[in-house]
Amino acid sequence: MTFTVTPVTPHCGAEIIGLDLREPNPVNAGVLHDALAAHSVVFVRDQYLSLEQQVALTSALGDVLRVPYIKHLDEHPDVIAVLKEPDERKISTFGGTWHSDFSFLEEPPSLTLLQAVELPEVGGDTLWSCQYAAYEALSPGMQRLLDPLSAVQTAWPHGTRGPGPNAAVSKSVVMTRNDPTADREVLHPVVRVHPVTGRKALFVNPVYTQWFEGMTEAESRPLLQYLFDHATRPEFTCRLRWTPGTLAIWDNRCLLHLAINDYDGSRRLLHRTTVAGTRP
Repeated sequence: MTFTVTPVTPHCGAEIIGLDLREPNPVNAGVLHDALAAHSVVFVRDQYLSLEQQVALTSALGDVLRVPYIKHLDEHPDVIAVLKEPDERKISTFGGTWHSDFSFLEEPPSLTLLQAVELPEVGGDTLWSCQYAAYEALSPGMQRLLDPLSAVQTAWPHGTRGPGPNAAVSKSVVMTRNDPTADREVLHPVVRVHPVTGRKALFVNPVYTQWFEGMTEAESRPLLQYLFDHATRPEFTCRLRWTPGTLAIWDNRCLLHLAINDYDGSRRLLHRTTVAGTRP
């Protein structure tokens, strides 16, 4: 098997050419794990995986996680549809704020797999931001301040306090309450050490991170806002223009991501599966 892995930015993202992921095998899984360790998010085009094939590939990369709060496809309990219909205008979109998937869980997911099924003619791109680079760009003094800190993460605005201004309100992505653990306030380190690479990464995001342990929300807000702004500086990011059949796989332990909401009047459908993780 001949394949190539080509970086798309210095800090994150790589295109992989030459893999056929329809039949998961240890070689493919090894290539993906190595590429993710090096680049954090990878793009493999022209895969057109069935639901069963996507779940099998997800299982080859780790334990499959059935995510809380989102209704799965009726035909497959491990897959959710990321969908916005043409008539859903002037609303926020699913994933439309910088975040790390379900970082409010005690054991947040490690990897996310997202495959494009139907796309607008233009628009609907996704951005990722490297949190290794964000941490490493901080001053030594700021790193020393942040290294021992923990922060409270909760599922609100998607959980206990109801939908907030940045929550998806599309009728096509059905929010449910099928996991009470998502209602808890969970402490996670502000800086986490990646279990595979050993590198330090910022682990805060504006959707789920609320305040620093031992501080009030008012005291925490200025520094958190600085970190949210810093974490998504353009030089840390990469951008994917989707094509049908493109599969993106990314590591939530060292990335934030954002779905760009610029395609009102068009249908956009992607299928998502998730790999379980461990407590940071």
